[in-house]
Amino acid sequence: MTTNVCLHPKDIKEVALGNGAISINEVIAVARYGASVSFTQAYCDQVDQSRSLIEKFLEEDRLIYGVTTGFGSNVTEVISPQDAEALQRNIVRSHAVSVGQPLEKEVVRAIQLMILVNLGQGFSGVRLKVLKLIASLLNNDITPFVPGDGSVGYLSPEAHMALVLIGEGKVWHNDELIPGMEVLEKAGLEPVTLGCKEGLALTSGTTSVTAMAVLALYNAMQAAKIADITGAMSLEALKGTIKAFDPRIHSVKKHEEQAKTARNVTRILEGSQIIDTYKEHRLQDALSLRCIPQVHGAIKKALKDTKITIEDEMNSAGDNPIIYPEEEDGIALMGGNFDGSYVGIYADTMCIAMANLAKISERRIDRLVNHHLSELPNFLVVNPGLNSGYMIPQYTAAGLLNEIRVLSHPATVDNVPTCANQEDLISFAYFASKKAYQISKKLEYILAIELMTATQAMDFHHPLKPSPITESVYHLIRSQVPMVKEDRFFHPDIEAIYRQIHEGEVVQLVEMAIGEIEF
Repeated sequence: MTTNVCLHPKDIKEVALGNGAISINEVIAVARYGASVSFTQAYCDQVDQSRSLIEKFLEEDRLIYGVTTGFGSNVTEVISPQDAEALQRNIVRSHAVSVGQPLEKEVVRAIQLMILVNLGQGFSGVRLKVLKLIASLLNNDITPFVPGDGSVGYLSPEAHMALVLIGEGKVWHNDELIPGMEVLEKAGLEPVTLGCKEGLALTSGTTSVTAMAVLALYNAMQAAKIADITGAMSLEALKGTIKAFDPRIHSVKKHEEQAKTARNVTRILEGSQIIDTYKEHRLQDALSLRCIPQVHGAIKKALKDTKITIEDEMNSAGDNPIIYPEEEDGIALMGGNFDGSYVGIYADTMCIAMANLAKISERRIDRLVNHHLSELPNFLVVNPGLNSGYMIPQYTAAGLLNEIRVLSHPATVDNVPTCANQEDLISFAYFASKKAYQISKKLEYILAIELMTATQAMDFHHPLKPSPITESVYHLIRSQVPMVKEDRFFHPDIEAIYRQIHEGEVVQLVEMAIGEIEF
């Protein structure tokens, strides 16, 4: 799968599991862009080997949590082999208790893929038949209906997905919500009867936590690159001095991300008549311009650390118990690999990092529309007063920033014991990842507003020319959003630029010209 790592997710058409670690781009390819999923022979072999061990343990009547015992504090209750199937069916039905608005399609698809990666490690004892059915749901664009609220870390969202595998629950298909069994029949798929361990395995692990964190991280890393572009354009439009990006300044700080960010901005602005004209315009700029390398760099460092942790979790086995092979035999190891603290803590960190990126972007937006600071027409419109121009988009950015700040309170510091105090320590990683995903999209909107206002500001610098790079971005934006000469309905403009950011068009345009934006 390593050949897919550097491709843009939309260019990855198939993800084959079992030949090594899965990449973040591959997760995005399946979740967002509908890439198909297949299993290598190695994947199939390790799944089959693990299943044979579970069946051996059952024949030998070994005492194994969730196989021959109940769940949670019911671990003291012994279950007979004859009740194995009923036990697994019961866990799926009883645990499907999430509430509220459904998870988005790409989130559900990402969770399904994480289930396949997690259970395909060969330490869970599920049958290949079950995993093939999950892959078939992905490949046939069948998306389980999953209410998104109420999970403390795992269990409930995964249980809603597992209902579909046994012919129950509901699914989204062709934008309609219909019974799961009906869709399976239309697709020529048969539900499964869950065997021992399978219901437990399908609802355990860090799959939903990791899936949402991957989506959030991908958006955040794209946003950090976009912020270098929007920050450079704002610096240019606001007659900022390029001197603050002198490499000698950044050589005395021991953070490579800072120096790389400074280089990104100078590469983007190379050849700008505007920058050259105003390089002595003021001694130094406000912090939202002058400290782009320091602030953006710190955010990138946090995201890079997060990426390492999330990639490790993506390619781990998070089940309990772990079915561990040993020569001709094996052992069921009861532990806590389902705990989401690794991802949850870094998801909370990611929230804080994105909040800081939103904060600095919003301040640049204010400087662009505020004639007391910008030396440009008020709210970037020729005839202010009669026209409000870009007065209110800054309000939108401020409102989004407020939401981001509230969501940035860490979820993982909380604790509410569950399961009659058997589960007395709860990670709350689910909401940590969920809010990171929510923040990442709000951040993209703030950056879209900065890009919109910086583009408009460029129009007031004629005949001075911007840099070739910022001019190319200007024309990309103008292909969707005309110059504002009088007030109009601005919502479609913001949405159009958001899509250009979200789909990677802006970053791709810049990187085609100057090479990769350093991270």
